[in-house]
This record gives sequence, C-alpha cells and structure tokens, in this order.
Amino acid sequence: MNASTTPAPSRQGEHDTSLRGLMVGAMAVVFGDIGTSPLYTLKEAFSPHYGLQPNHDNVLGLLSLVFWSLMLVVALKYVTVILRADNEGEGGIMALMALAQRSLSKGSRSVYVIGLVGIFGAALFFSDGVITPAISVLAAVEGLEVVSPELEVIVIPVTLVVLIALFALQRHDTARVARLVFGPIAGIWFLTLAVLGIADILHAPEVLKAVNPLWAARFFADHAWGGIFILGAVILAVTGGEAIYTDLGRFGARPIRRAWYFFVLPSLMLNYLGQGALVLENPIAARNPFYMGVPEWGLIPLIVLSTAATVMASQAVITGGFSVAQQAMQLGYIPRMTVRHTSSHNISQIYIPGINWTMMVIVVGLVIGFGSSSALANAYGVSMSMTMLIDTVLLAVVARALWPRWRVWVLPFCLALLCIDLAFFVANFVKIPQGGWFPFALGIVLFTMLRTWRRGRKLLRAEIQKEGIDLRTFLPSLMLAPPVRVPGTAVFLTADKNVVPHAFLHNLKHNKVLHEQNVFLTVATLNVPYSHKRVIVEKIGDGFYKVLLRFGFMETPDVPLALMQTCDVCDLTMDPMDTTYFLSRESIVACARRDGMPIWRDKLFATMHRNAAPVAGYFHIPGNRLVELGTQVEI
Repeated sequence: MNASTTPAPSRQGEHDTSLRGLMVGAMAVVFGDIGTSPLYTLKEAFSPHYGLQPNHDNVLGLLSLVFWSLMLVVALKYVTVILRADNEGEGGIMALMALAQRSLSKGSRSVYVIGLVGIFGAALFFSDGVITPAISVLAAVEGLEVVSPELEVIVIPVTLVVLIALFALQRHDTARVARLVFGPIAGIWFLTLAVLGIADILHAPEVLKAVNPLWAARFFADHAWGGIFILGAVILAVTGGEAIYTDLGRFGARPIRRAWYFFVLPSLMLNYLGQGALVLENPIAARNPFYMGVPEWGLIPLIVLSTAATVMASQAVITGGFSVAQQAMQLGYIPRMTVRHTSSHNISQIYIPGINWTMMVIVVGLVIGFGSSSALANAYGVSMSMTMLIDTVLLAVVARALWPRWRVWVLPFCLALLCIDLAFFVANFVKIPQGGWFPFALGIVLFTMLRTWRRGRKLLRAEIQKEGIDLRTFLPSLMLAPPVRVPGTAVFLTADKNVVPHAFLHNLKHNKVLHEQNVFLTVATLNVPYSHKRVIVEKIGDGFYKVLLRFGFMETPDVPLALMQTCDVCDLTMDPMDTTYFLSRESIVACARRDGMPIWRDKLFATMHRNAAPVAGYFHIPGNRLVELGTQVEI
C-alpha cells in the first residue's frame, strides 16, 4: 500500500467515530425532552378534559395530527431550516435574537423591538422548561399505578427523591456521567419505543393510514372549531423543539439531523402508532396507552427505564438553563451570578448554583402543587407555543436580511409556520385557567426582571457619565503637577473608556500616588458567540493605556488571562504579581424621576444590583490583588 494514502482511512475512521459519538450524545441530550413525550401525549389527548372518544376516526385523526406536527414543526422548521440560522455555530433563542439584531441597522427601532421579543421568548422558554422535569418524571413513575393501584401513594415521594437527587448532582461533572450513562440509556430507550410500537402495530396495522394528512383534515371537519383545542395535547409531542436549536453549538447540525431522521423520528412515530393501535384494539387502554400494552413481567423494568430516560431529559433541560443564563449574563440581561466549571476538559460544562436551586424549588413546587402529569399537562404548552411563534418571527427577520437567495421560499414557509404556531397558541391559551397561568405568569415575572436589569444598567451608566470627567482633558492637567509615581501596574475597570473611572479619582484622593503603569480597562460583550480580536490597546502616554477586552456571549470573561495577551500587541507589561485591580462598587439609591423607571422598578434594580455576584469573581480577578472603592449613585 502506498504510504501517502494510509492516513486517509484513519482520518475517515476517526471522523465516523466522532460523528457516531455526537449522534448518540444528541439522542441523549438534544432529544431527551421530545423523546419522553410518548409517556403522556396520547394519555392526555384522551383525558376527560378534551372529551375525545377513543373510536376509529378520532384515533387516526389524532395520530395524523401528531405525525404532521412532528414533520412540519420539528423536522422541517427546527431540524431542517432553523439549524441553518447559526450564530457562528451557536444556537438558541438568545443567539437567534443577536443574529436578527445584527442583521438590522444599528440603533434602529427594529433592533429594540427584536430585543424585546427575543428576551420575552427566552423568559417563556425558561418558564416552560421547568415543567419538563416535573411532568416527565411524574409520568414515568405513574407507571407504578398500572402495576398496582395501591402504589399511587408513593408516586409523589419517589418523584421528589429522583428530582432532588438530580439537582443535587449538578455540582459534579455531569458531562462525564452523560457520556458513560445517558448515551446507552438513550439508545436502549429509543429502541424500546420502536419495539413496543411495532409489537402493537402488528395487531392493528390500520393505524398506518394515519400518515395520510386527510385524516387530520377530516378530524377538524368532524369536530368543527372545537377540533383546534386538541392541539393543546398535540403540542406535547413537539415540546423540546427549541432544545434542538439551543444545543446546536454542543453537537453541530449534521449529527443532530442524522440522529433525528435515522433514529428519533422513526422510534417516536412507531411508538405513537403502536399506542394508537392498542387503543383501537382496547379503548380502555386510552387511560395510559404507553404502559397498558406492556406485558406484566415487563412493567417494572420499563418503569425503571422510563424514569432513567426522564432523568436524562431533565438533565438536558437543566444544562440548557445554565447555558441560556450564561448567555443572558454576558449580554447584560441578568445580574452576574457565580459560575463554576465542573469539567477540566470541557469549558462549556458549567454549574450556576443560583439557577440550579431556583429551578429545583420551582420543580418541587410544581410536583407537589399539581400532583399528577395530567394536571401538569394543562400547564404545559402555553409558553412553549409562544416561544415557537417568536422563533418563527425571528427566523423570518434573519432570512429576509441574511439569506437573499433562500428568502424566496423561506419567507412563505415562515408564513405557513406562523399560521401553525398561531393555531397551537390559540389551543393552549384556553389552558390558562386550568394551570397554564403558571408558566405564563412566571415568564412575565422573568421578562420584567430581565428588562429592569437591562434598563437599570443603562440608567446607571448614564448617571456615571453625567458626573464623570472627560479623560482627554483630565490627564494633561494631572501631568502638569503629577503625584508621586510608584512601581507596578494599576488596572481601573470602567464602563466608559472616555470618562475618568471613579476608582482612579478615589485612589488619587486617598493614596495620592500614581502607579508606573495605569490601565483604564473596559470589558465589552459582543453579540457573537466568540470574539476573534480579544484585545485592543491604545497608548495615551506618560504610562497611561486604554485597553478594551472583547468577549463573545458564549465565552468566560477571564480578565487577568486576557490582559496577559497585551504583552504581544504593545509595550504594556503585565506582571500578575505586580498588578493591582481597582474597582468602583456602586451603591444604588432609588428615587422617582421622569426620565427613569417607576420607583418600584428602581427598587427592584437596586435589590438585584445589591445581590449580584461580585465583579471580581465574575472576571476571575484574584482577591489578593483587588482594591474596591465605593460610590453612591441615584437613579
């Protein structure tokens, strides 16, 4: 064999192995939520809430709605089209919002509106996401009721133990557990879904006709306008579509698409069709069609597998919550929080204690408050339908501006999707009195907090600039009679590179010295995932420098490490052991002003600002090299 050709098969083999590994990972993480939807979708559709009789036409019509919802909403919208709207390889509603804003004229009204829409969508995504662990694990453990009705009393306690243990484990390296455990569980789970479905379809192959969209049309014709409300149950089959886009950066579009079309979609549809066949053969099975078609000897193993699969789906939701929170922090929509890296090999594997314990409290409250997966299903879908609607709007904005060759067909496609999303929204809106109010109210609260933090930071910066001194005029006057110079480097963090930092003024006032090198440092977060030009240095003279550090919204802002890179671009010398960081810690005082926020929002911002994680920890500044100087600001 020619030696020059030997590496090629090896590289191809490594590529194939990597692709297969990413596909397995995508099955476990990306499709964890949507993969556990067979546990409760048809069960909820045939619940007394909808009054749907389990007869032949209703079963085929419902299965047809599920099939075409999966094909249009998940396969076409998310897997095929929206995965192309990557923000330099990253996905999710925050990334899509940043991409849509970047496609518009800077400073235009449209950018502001897109920001409002995107942040509202992110708040709704989080509020609906906390329902996933509760409803999934509850639905799995409720299989104990099929084994024996007497076991109903332990369903809630077992569910709570599983969920609390899951949240408690987040501080450890969950990525390693996911690789070793969740991958095999995902493979076994989807294989089990397919096998169970095929076994039931053989008893009533009539259900295969449901792939014909005429059965869905006939369902609406038979039930008139009342038929649209069944979409409130059908949406349970497509929940998790947003997660497909959110995890784009972790797995890539190709592994996600292959995992969906080759494994996830066939397994889901076979199982849904199998459940429909079981209901046709035995209408009583509509009470819980997932479990009631399983032989008695297989119930306990299936309950254990289902619980493991729902833990896998919940882990994906929790990890997604950490990722969205990190993006929101970097983009300036939520206060700084403590972010811990739990893996020495994967920089994206993070743990945010504040988000973790908040989610746990909400999830535990949902399990205790609602008490069953059927009750939670009434709360599920309201926020999800609105998030899907917002995704379609943002996709249309991106397609119009950035895809000139494709917008001829993408924009009409978005219009069709908009009609579908509106139908889902109307169907789920009627759930609000039955429990749908909770995720909607939680979304409103989160949106208010996000907008208050964003607006408050803008007002705070304006007040600091108003009282600030122009750097260009101050430094020349200072050097006319300079204070005593001392060895070392002083770094003064400032939000406005043209204004003298308060910390610098306080240092002059109290210490009456100047360091040999003085750096006025501004840290900026870009609306792209990763910064391609990290450091920009401007030499002012007399030992003064203005430095701009640029981070993407997916990056961890490690200021000392980034400053070390300045040695490569200018004559600024950064010795970590001879550098002191000066921060100005503002104390916010809320007061009523015409050009500000209402007083209650001022107080809310002051509370959020007071409880935000310290800047030093967020920027990885060593505590023994830090000097903090306080100042009071009214907004």
